[in-house]
Amino acid sequence: MSEPADAVVGGTVGVVGLGLMGQALATRLLAAGTRTAGYDIDPAKRSRLAANGGQACESLAALFDVATDVVLCVFNAAQARDVAQALPQRAPGEGGESARRLTVVCTSTCDPADMAALGREVESRGHDFIEMPISGSSRQFADGQAVGLVACREAVNERRGDLMRAICRQHPYLGPVFGDASRAKLAINLVLGVNRAALAEGLAFAGALGLDPARFLEVLKGSAAYSQVMDVKGPLMLHRRFEPPQSRVDQSHKDFSLIVGLGEQVGLGLPFARRYRALMAECIDRGEAHLDNAIIIGAIERQIPPTEKEAQ
Repeated sequence: MSEPADAVVGGTVGVVGLGLMGQALATRLLAAGTRTAGYDIDPAKRSRLAANGGQACESLAALFDVATDVVLCVFNAAQARDVAQALPQRAPGEGGESARRLTVVCTSTCDPADMAALGREVESRGHDFIEMPISGSSRQFADGQAVGLVACREAVNERRGDLMRAICRQHPYLGPVFGDASRAKLAINLVLGVNRAALAEGLAFAGALGLDPARFLEVLKGSAAYSQVMDVKGPLMLHRRFEPPQSRVDQSHKDFSLIVGLGEQVGLGLPFARRYRALMAECIDRGEAHLDNAIIIGAIERQIPPTEKEAQ
């Protein structure tokens, strides 16, 4: 059961991309009483939104016709760019209903340079842009516990607190430079992913030593090693419950590919990030791309100890 959003937004919020994050957002907005429209290329996802009380749009153009705000919950920067390039052009100083000034929010995790280009594209069309990648799983997002990292013009930040609060209760402002929120999100994801992998390896190790994994997880939560990932992913690892996913394997692989690439740009090898990406790639090769990334415990359990020569 999703928690209602913490603010009601006037007008209609249009959600583009009705996957895990988009459906979670739409459900929260509707529960709070905000008029919500949505578009996805998958008709089944549009039908699900309509069944929940939202307005399903058959095209981006139809969504732009009814929306006063647009929130992108798409998979990657290429999809976000396609949406931005479809926005109606608004001439400076143009008034009237046909020239509605939209606030466009991108919640996707993207390369910072791509996010900066996206912001410029949106503004060139006469609309406001808020970079707001979400830190948290779709379950945390639905429960109102995720954090939205914000970068936008200071005036937009001051004016659109209602919209940002409706998306995430916690939405720290990182400044006016587009791309900075994505930089922060990727650094957070690095720590989160390594924590997830460490939890999986610890559970696998404890089980192999003959400890009861469920009891060990409770001990772990009370120890100095505690992290929130134990609450979110621990039960999924224990019970091998990887469907429905909260955060997909292919999403994690995409994010860590961005992290490794940015590390190369700034001269950092990021060995843990590289290993995590390799484990996600292994899962994808096994046909597990659509499953929850807690399945990394299976990838770790499949690792064979190196020979003495290999270890040297």
